[in-house]
Amino acid sequence: MSEIAYTPTTVPPVARPTATIAAAITAPAAAPPAVSIVIPAYNAARYIGEALDSVLAQTFADYEIIVVNDGSPDTVELECALEPYRGQVRYLVQENGGPGSARNTAFKAARGRYLALLDADDVWEPEYLAVQVSMLERDPTLDVVYSDGIIFGDGPDVGRKLMEAFPSHGAVTFESVVRAECTVLICAVARREAIINVGMFDETLRAAEDFDLWLRVIQGGGRIAYHRQPLARYRRVQGSRSSDPIKPYEQVLRVFEKASQTPTLTASERETLRGENDRFRALLRLAEGQQALARRDVRAAIDGLSEANTYFRKSKLRLALVLLRLAPQLFLRVYGMRGRRTAV
Repeated sequence: MSEIAYTPTTVPPVARPTATIAAAITAPAAAPPAVSIVIPAYNAARYIGEALDSVLAQTFADYEIIVVNDGSPDTVELECALEPYRGQVRYLVQENGGPGSARNTAFKAARGRYLALLDADDVWEPEYLAVQVSMLERDPTLDVVYSDGIIFGDGPDVGRKLMEAFPSHGAVTFESVVRAECTVLICAVARREAIINVGMFDETLRAAEDFDLWLRVIQGGGRIAYHRQPLARYRRVQGSRSSDPIKPYEQVLRVFEKASQTPTLTASERETLRGENDRFRALLRLAEGQQALARRDVRAAIDGLSEANTYFRKSKLRLALVLLRLAPQLFLRVYGMRGRRTAV
């Protein structure tokens, strides 16, 4: 991928990229760095300065920073926010393809032997890279290392550790990741070849793409480890979660389907996949039933909740189904008054 430097006196007036291009705030140095820090940016102008400041404060200094503008509608504001970091950041622009695509673009341009993933609205503690890289250097059999972090920003989870919300217990194996006993967090540093060798992120996934990647790393023989030192801060922004409650379940089910095609899976791994596939399909049908209730579609709600109940077998679901069949209008009124989160 070619790189060009834009002039230091103006910010390019690119509001919406119409073609895949690459522009670098600075030309890469002659000697390759140890670490390539990968930052996808979409509507990130407000926060990216904090992320970059946390990188520049690292005690480990052998790195390059690659920011990929993923066809962001705030391109002008983003490039203004990046202006103070001229000479310190490699800046690439592409048409919108999602976070997996943006990270892949950075991976292809990366020169470091390690890849460090950072979201544009998150920040690192000063020892983040030093600790993660040290673990990889000490144990050449490790391919990926991730740390704990602290949730900050907005919402009830502020101050909570990530591993309290998304736990990791025991060894990171295919089965422990599928069952969410180990959640490989985005606060990760990986050997570049471990990511490249499994084909990088699946760009057709717009959710669960990291889950898919880590499963493929493990299936390819890679080793993943973690530690509990909270070296990152993960930002929660009110209202930033997906407005589509169905999509995450659909994407996880796609990941399970992909993983099930691997011929080397053991019988135990296949059984784990089947069990989690059944659970997520029930969660999907529950979410679809709740959506049907919200639009007052009684027949679709009964279908979704009935299928979910064959898995969960909860008294609350059974009661909801009885009321929907016997007194649907009364149930819909109560449901609307109490809200979806408490009614089913």
